[in-house]
Amino acid sequence: MTVFKYAGRTAEGTLKKGIIDADTKSDAVAKLRKQGINPREIAESTNILHKQITLGQSVKNEDFVVYCRQFATLIRAGITLIESTKILAEQTTSKPLKNALYAVEEDVRKGTAFSVASGKYPKVFPQMFVNMIRAGEATGNLDDTLDRLAFYFEKQHTLKKKIQSALMYPLVLSILTVIVVIFLLLTIVPTFVSMFADFDAELPLITVMVMAASDLVQKWWWLVGILVAGSVFTFRYLYKTNESINYQVHYLLLRMPIFGKLLQKSAIARMSRTLSSLFSSSVPILQALTIVEKVVDNPVVGKVILEARSSLEKGSTLSGPLERSWLFPPLVTQMTTIGEQTGSLDYMLEKISDFYEADVDRTVDTLKSLIEPLMIVVLSVVVGTIVIAIMLPMFSLYEQI
Repeated sequence: MTVFKYAGRTAEGTLKKGIIDADTKSDAVAKLRKQGINPREIAESTNILHKQITLGQSVKNEDFVVYCRQFATLIRAGITLIESTKILAEQTTSKPLKNALYAVEEDVRKGTAFSVASGKYPKVFPQMFVNMIRAGEATGNLDDTLDRLAFYFEKQHTLKKKIQSALMYPLVLSILTVIVVIFLLLTIVPTFVSMFADFDAELPLITVMVMAASDLVQKWWWLVGILVAGSVFTFRYLYKTNESINYQVHYLLLRMPIFGKLLQKSAIARMSRTLSSLFSSSVPILQALTIVEKVVDNPVVGKVILEARSSLEKGSTLSGPLERSWLFPPLVTQMTTIGEQTGSLDYMLEKISDFYEADVDRTVDTLKSLIEPLMIVVLSVVVGTIVIAIMLPMFSLYEQI
């Protein structure tokens, strides 16, 4: 799409300037008039910054959750697809979603299927959304499909927030610990170093180590900063570009004590919820597994899903590769097997996701109650070590005096 600069007046006569995305100049004019703006000047923007605004933009989870629920409600109330899209485009606060919905509305008015029109904007509409909408259009159950989508994205959003809340507290306290330690090494410890040097007393090993750390931070703080920043940048680059490193990082995270189990349960819940929603919407199983492999966003889990897809292509079962993997507990494989044998796989997968989502909730609550005192103890030990390193020589000097 092209970015156009415009200047125009609203119905109240207020002058308004800005930018808008559209395929052509006439499309841009039409979009502005739908927004209640009468354009007086409009031209393609040559500013590279304007073009970058629309590149790679995605919609926040909470905005898309609200959109799905409102879309389902409007369709269920009998509002037409075109009018529903127009209403949601006008009231959403997400700029990427707003622009995409205006463009989708135009395409749908021209006779394009909603799934095809929304599929043009993969940064806004996830692949799962597009495929389930396509299945809903084919079966004539678009309202039910939208309800399932709204429920699915709400569940995923809630699960993601739970995991983030569990990981955020130790992260914040770890950063706080580092800040406190650096503060002590830069301000408190140096004041005692000169005093210990004047007395020329023999210092305990712990004091010598703390003083050496303080000296390192004071003299070479810039080098430490460069090394830390370089390490973070290199890790992020390799994590995003190297598939092997990306896989190993996720593998280590899943094998990590305590938090690994939480991430594992979260991945199982997300995978089973996604598969259940796709099966319920009549999306073909092989296509559904391809979508799930991307949705879980975990190469370790994705590898098992691809193995399951290959197994189905060869005429075998879905549960076989899951059973051979250490990732999936017996509960998952047994319920999947029963679902395949009884033809109720979507129902069984839904029950698996319900179980593990509830399990994640309980685990997060337990972790929060345990992590808080544990991190306080860690902070106390680190700060206490520096304090003891300073106080021990003080007692020795006092005895000499």
